[in-house]
Amino acid sequence: MKDLNKEEIFKLLKQHKEELKKYFVKKIGIFGSVLRGDNTNESDIDFIVEFEVGKKNYDNFIELAFLLERLLQRKVELLTIEALNPYMKPKILKEAYFESI
Repeated sequence: MKDLNKEEIFKLLKQHKEELKKYFVKKIGIFGSVLRGDNTNESDIDFIVEFEVGKKNYDNFIELAFLLERLLQRKVELLTIEALNPYMKPKILKEAYFESI
Protein backbone atom coordinates (compact mmCIF):
# COMPACT_ATOMS: atom_id res chain seq x y z
CA MET A 1 0.00 0.00 0.00
CA LYS A 2 1.20 3.51 -0.75
CA ASP A 3 2.34 5.97 1.87
CA LEU A 4 -0.62 7.54 3.65
CA ASN A 5 -0.85 11.13 4.80
CA LYS A 6 -2.95 12.72 7.53
CA GLU A 7 -5.72 13.82 5.17
CA GLU A 8 -6.09 10.37 3.59
CA ILE A 9 -6.19 8.67 6.98
CA PHE A 10 -8.88 10.95 8.42
CA LYS A 11 -10.91 10.81 5.21
CA LEU A 12 -10.97 7.03 5.50
CA LEU A 13 -11.83 7.18 9.21
CA LYS A 14 -14.73 9.54 8.52
CA GLN A 15 -16.02 7.14 5.86
CA HIS A 16 -16.14 4.48 8.60
CA LYS A 17 -17.44 6.75 11.36
CA GLU A 18 -20.26 4.38 12.32
CA GLU A 19 -17.83 1.49 12.81
CA LEU A 20 -15.64 3.67 15.03
CA LYS A 21 -18.69 4.71 17.07
CA LYS A 22 -19.33 1.01 17.86
CA TYR A 23 -16.21 1.16 20.00
CA PHE A 24 -17.21 4.45 21.69
CA VAL A 25 -14.41 6.54 20.14
CA LYS A 26 -14.80 10.17 21.20
CA LYS A 27 -11.76 11.50 19.37
CA ILE A 28 -8.73 10.04 17.70
CA GLY A 29 -5.37 11.50 16.85
CA ILE A 30 -2.21 10.63 15.01
CA PHE A 31 1.39 11.44 15.81
CA GLY A 32 4.79 10.29 14.68
CA SER A 33 6.14 9.73 11.19
CA VAL A 34 2.82 10.03 9.34
CA LEU A 35 2.16 13.43 10.85
CA ARG A 36 5.70 14.62 10.22
CA GLY A 37 5.53 13.35 6.63
CA ASP A 38 8.61 11.15 6.88
CA ASN A 39 6.73 7.84 6.84
CA THR A 40 7.30 5.08 4.30
CA ASN A 41 5.03 2.29 3.11
CA GLU A 42 6.67 0.17 5.85
CA SER A 43 5.87 2.63 8.66
CA ASP A 44 3.25 1.88 11.26
CA ILE A 45 0.67 4.52 12.09
CA ASP A 46 0.67 5.92 15.62
CA PHE A 47 -2.77 6.70 17.05
CA ILE A 48 -3.98 8.18 20.32
CA VAL A 49 -7.61 7.51 21.17
CA GLU A 50 -9.99 9.00 23.69
CA PHE A 51 -13.04 6.89 24.47
CA GLU A 52 -16.39 8.13 25.69
CA VAL A 53 -16.59 8.36 29.49
CA GLY A 54 -16.84 4.92 31.08
CA LYS A 55 -16.35 3.09 27.77
CA LYS A 56 -12.59 2.53 27.80
CA ASN A 57 -12.09 -1.20 28.17
CA TYR A 58 -9.95 -3.99 26.75
CA ASP A 59 -12.51 -5.17 24.19
CA ASN A 60 -13.14 -1.71 22.72
CA PHE A 61 -9.41 -0.99 22.63
CA ILE A 62 -8.43 -4.25 20.90
CA GLU A 63 -11.34 -4.24 18.47
CA LEU A 64 -10.54 -0.64 17.52
CA ALA A 65 -6.89 -1.57 16.88
CA PHE A 66 -8.00 -4.45 14.64
CA LEU A 67 -10.44 -2.20 12.79
CA LEU A 68 -7.77 0.45 12.15
CA GLU A 69 -5.33 -2.15 10.84
CA ARG A 70 -7.99 -3.61 8.57
CA LEU A 71 -9.09 -0.23 7.20
CA LEU A 72 -5.59 1.14 6.69
CA GLN A 73 -3.96 -2.16 5.72
CA ARG A 74 -1.08 -1.14 7.92
CA LYS A 75 0.23 -2.01 11.38
CA VAL A 76 -0.97 0.52 13.93
CA GLU A 77 0.22 1.50 17.38
CA LEU A 78 -2.79 2.50 19.44
CA LEU A 79 -2.41 4.34 22.73
CA THR A 80 -4.68 6.10 25.14
CA ILE A 81 -3.65 9.46 26.58
CA GLU A 82 -3.35 7.82 30.00
CA ALA A 83 -0.91 5.22 28.64
CA LEU A 84 1.59 7.77 27.33
CA ASN A 85 4.98 7.85 29.00
CA PRO A 86 4.82 10.81 31.42
CA TYR A 87 8.12 12.17 30.12
CA MET A 88 7.06 11.97 26.46
CA LYS A 89 3.41 12.90 26.97
CA PRO A 90 3.76 16.71 26.63
CA LYS A 91 5.82 16.39 23.43
CA ILE A 92 3.48 13.82 21.87
CA LEU A 93 0.32 15.75 22.75
CA LYS A 94 1.83 18.95 21.38
CA GLU A 95 2.69 17.18 18.11
CA ALA A 96 -0.51 15.10 17.79
CA TYR A 97 -3.35 16.00 15.47
CA PHE A 98 -6.82 15.06 16.74
CA GLU A 99 -10.24 14.95 15.16
CA SER A 100 -13.56 14.24 16.82
CA ILE A 101 -15.44 11.29 15.46
